[in-house]
Amino acid sequence: MSFERASGILLHPTSLPSRGGIGDLGPAAYDFVEFLAAARQGLWQVLPLGPPGKENSPYSATSTFAGNPLLISLERLAERGWIERERVESLPEDVSSIGYDQARAAKLPLLREAAWNFLAQWRPQEHERFRRFCEENAVWLDDFVLFDVLRQLYRPANWNRWPRELARRQTEALESARRGLARELDVARVIQFAFFEQWRALHRRCAELGIKVIGDVAIFVSYDSADVWTHPDLFHLDEQLEPYVVAGVPPDAFSETGQRWGNPLYRWDVLKSRGYDWWVDRMRAALTTCDILRLDHFLGFQHYWEIPATESTAVHGRWVEGPRDDLFHALRQALGKLPIIAEDLGLITEEVRALRQRLELPGMRVMQFGFGNPGAHIYLPHQFERNTVVYTGTHDNDTILGWWRAGATEQERCHASAYLGHDSEGMNWAFIRAGQASIADLCVVPLQDVLGLGSEARMNVPSRSDGNWTWRYEPGALTGELASRLATLAEVTDRDRHLSAARQHDHRETGEEFAA
Repeated sequence: MSFERASGILLHPTSLPSRGGIGDLGPAAYDFVEFLAAARQGLWQVLPLGPPGKENSPYSATSTFAGNPLLISLERLAERGWIERERVESLPEDVSSIGYDQARAAKLPLLREAAWNFLAQWRPQEHERFRRFCEENAVWLDDFVLFDVLRQLYRPANWNRWPRELARRQTEALESARRGLARELDVARVIQFAFFEQWRALHRRCAELGIKVIGDVAIFVSYDSADVWTHPDLFHLDEQLEPYVVAGVPPDAFSETGQRWGNPLYRWDVLKSRGYDWWVDRMRAALTTCDILRLDHFLGFQHYWEIPATESTAVHGRWVEGPRDDLFHALRQALGKLPIIAEDLGLITEEVRALRQRLELPGMRVMQFGFGNPGAHIYLPHQFERNTVVYTGTHDNDTILGWWRAGATEQERCHASAYLGHDSEGMNWAFIRAGQASIADLCVVPLQDVLGLGSEARMNVPSRSDGNWTWRYEPGALTGELASRLATLAEVTDRDRHLSAARQHDHRETGEEFAA
């Protein structure tokens, strides 16, 4: 499907300058949304919002359905009387890079306290919403909260090392655990309720201001997740419930050994026999939280790299056929036409391109990739088509200025200068202007590039085991001058959604045909 021409900013909520050691869905989030509106931006793109697991990556969440408790604003809970404001004011106000252990230590005890207070205080309207939330999310909620509580109880062991009867989900053992852990499970349910209440309130504010939220659906799930524990039959696991094949990508120009991600792989034949029900549930849930979904690693639906779990690298793997059109036909039959962006980066074959085109999905173009050999020029604006989303970079790239100063080769800098010219205010703005002025329907820019930051603000270095996902912007960075500059650029490149609507109205009044 095609989208109305617009521009926006990529920023994960963890990067907001909220108190408590990590960004959250409180006042700073609303300030950011107001900035987007003032800057005439119609899009806010986020990364996955689930509870981070391995290496604190949002792409290794412990559930594809649940929300990240660390994103809950205790300030907003205090406004609703769930916790005393004095308790919240004890949170650190430091807005430097995220220390996940410190953030958990500071926030999680207060979140549990607030949840206990909620359960103890009978508030008919809120408790009725809580009851409906539990009912509407039964497909995942009860299994997730039990997994989450058991995971804390038995950590650091993976779930397959729990007592055998729990690992293998024997009915009597699960019922006994639910009885014995009933209060802790109630607290976990309330925390999930709080997350989705706050996220949906923020999402409503975005809608009021004409801003669409772009979410992110990772194709694979983490082994250490409620998804795999609850549905082991959907994944290639051995008799010890360990993956015997795992996901990754083969060696390429960027890595001689490829990337061994380690995610368990789907049994697509089993999913097909069930009408892809788990994927239908997953996408239905994602569409309740966001307006548009970026589907990560799209090529994996055409074919994916299968690596024996015994291999330490991705060198010795093989290509295996994915579900292709069949999955998407099932999703469309169940959910209608889906607002999806296909992340079609990497080793894209004609078969992958044909699949995306048959499904009429927009692909991605990352301008930072475009200045190497001539084959990379597909990432430059003169080769774009309308049904495209252009980025200056993504969460996996260095910032434009970081790349320009240290990461780019001499040839890449020469080519970029020839193509974009020089900008007195930084090469980042040359990239932003070229992306905004392109024919691509959507243009998304990481906030780091808007702010003109260097490598110190990079969000993720793929394959690096620590130090990722920690960047936050400083209070006061989102100035009126910056909003005005973005707004003017959105207007002159016809990406101002509000102005486009006005122009459409004017043309209709004069009987002229308007093409967005």
